[in-house]
Amino acid sequence: MLQNNALLAQLKQQIRSSTPRVEGVIKATQKGFGFLETDEGESYFVPPPAMKQVLHGDRVGAVLHEEGDKKRVEPDTLIEQGLDRFVARVQKREGRLAVVPDHPLIINALKARIKRSLDEASVGDGDWIVARLVRHPLKTDDRSFLAQIDELVAKADDPAVPWRVTLARHALEQECPEAGDDWPLLDEGLTREDLNAEPFFTIDGEKTRDMDDALRIMPREDGGWDLSVAIADPTAYVSEGHAADLEARTRAFTVYLPGQNVTMLPEQLADDLCSLWEGKERPVLACTLTVHADGSLGHYRFFAATATSHAKLAYDRISDWLEGQGDWTPADEIAEQLKALRAMTEARSAWRAEHALVFRDTPDYVFDLDEAGNVLGVRTEERRIANRMIEESMIAANACCAHLLAEHVGHGIFNVHRAFEPEKAEAAQEFLASQDIQVEREQLTELSRYTELKRELEGRDDAWLDVRLRRFQGFTSMSAKPGPHFGLGLAAYATWTSPIRKYGDMVNHRLIKRVLKGEQAPAEASLALTEQLTERRRLNRMAERDVKDWLYVRYLGPAAEAQEAFDAEIIAINRGGMRVRLTANGATAFIPAPLMHNDRTKVAIDDKEGRIQIEGEERFKLGDHIRVALTEAREETRSLVGRPTD
Repeated sequence: MLQNNALLAQLKQQIRSSTPRVEGVIKATQKGFGFLETDEGESYFVPPPAMKQVLHGDRVGAVLHEEGDKKRVEPDTLIEQGLDRFVARVQKREGRLAVVPDHPLIINALKARIKRSLDEASVGDGDWIVARLVRHPLKTDDRSFLAQIDELVAKADDPAVPWRVTLARHALEQECPEAGDDWPLLDEGLTREDLNAEPFFTIDGEKTRDMDDALRIMPREDGGWDLSVAIADPTAYVSEGHAADLEARTRAFTVYLPGQNVTMLPEQLADDLCSLWEGKERPVLACTLTVHADGSLGHYRFFAATATSHAKLAYDRISDWLEGQGDWTPADEIAEQLKALRAMTEARSAWRAEHALVFRDTPDYVFDLDEAGNVLGVRTEERRIANRMIEESMIAANACCAHLLAEHVGHGIFNVHRAFEPEKAEAAQEFLASQDIQVEREQLTELSRYTELKRELEGRDDAWLDVRLRRFQGFTSMSAKPGPHFGLGLAAYATWTSPIRKYGDMVNHRLIKRVLKGEQAPAEASLALTEQLTERRRLNRMAERDVKDWLYVRYLGPAAEAQEAFDAEIIAINRGGMRVRLTANGATAFIPAPLMHNDRTKVAIDDKEGRIQIEGEERFKLGDHIRVALTEAREETRSLVGRPTD
């Protein structure tokens, strides 16, 4: 019998080895069928019965069946599970427990069990939970899925669902860290200068509590300015290796969500002891730097100090006053500084426009919420003069920090951004050549040459070209070694101006203090730390986006019911349609191809070029501004759907 089984296994193996097979990733659809996409770009149909054995994102091996011109596959081997830890909703039916993953392309209700430490009675139908997939049909003889419920995230009727579910999805902390009882100053070997009499001031939003930067500026006789930047000093209270430090290292950043912040440091530190409140003496790490009349940077000096903010100012009030609007006026000792800061900002912006790069002015969209989390409205906040004053001051201070660390330490936490990674530079060069723009490779990979190219391209004012070129560009990452920041046009950039909110800034504070005390610098930050900081920043941004998407769907539901039209910009084009951003409120909506024309065969989408033809004529391309009518607001997928009105 054993011999027969061995022969049978051998026969099965022979049949298997002679059967055409493919390997790829499962892409599900909402209609029950799916596709297997190979690494080579081939796509094979997966029929509904076979899709019941796999989930979207699974990497599988499959048998290839060919019937004339038609090809289909039958997955039979799991290579890599696409779903592991996930957020889901509980489904209780006739005493049976199941979970439905919160994913737009996974519609399966998965059989579930509950973790022993949880009380099943406490988990009700529709509740939000965190689960793990513990059994997959392609890995066991039991041809069914099984998930384990590990954590209750929120009850179905909890008004905080958008926030709690989003944080849980990205495995981010739900609450601020716990505070200790005693926070003595830790100033061993460090001398602090007394700046309390100097009229420093802060500029933040009206409701900001964690104020980490204060400014003082004085005009120079040569037409330039001496700018002093005083930064909150949490490392004066939190020693390296302390429990609060280890927790901050894990969190890496304060998470800013509409209506809710989850701080990196205990609130007692972030919003009180370290925050530069008006009239409160605080320990600070400071830098005084010279800005020449032409906007270039001169000498700088870092030092430890104590300082007191003499005024808590708000962006809009300052901008209104400088623009001759409103009835608010600052105290005389602050008023002259604000005028000097505006002049310095204009000079600094002009210098960066010529020698480095400046950001394009893009608005921020701010949600006004009631206590229950309902959206009352969405405000557009432009980058006005007061915002630019702080921005330019912080960029200058951070450039000085990068120089100090590079010269005296050799390492730190640097923000590095290369416009085009070497492997994408050739593709970018070919793309530009296709647009009759001839560039040398060095213009894409060398900072000085790139800034020239960037200014030339911006002068074209071609939105399609700008969006298409972004596909080849890299992202900002954290690095222990100095490196160029192409986005700013600077040779090196290291932030130290937000230590209440960024752990990397705390690391840089400690290195600056070592330089001030003449101590030998420790070993450079590990690759693991810089990768963690980069990843946590990515997760924080995704969480912010996800909460906003949820709130937008709730807010614009009535507009979708009324088929209300909005101005919008095309920001992405894929095989299924195009994604747009509504100008009035910043929401994004998807326009599927069938809503562009009633005959889908007359819609030709070139997702690589970012162009769409209808009936043989180009109608849409990336960067275009169009009118869009909302047609659906789907809360289950947090997505808006629209159609063009032109």
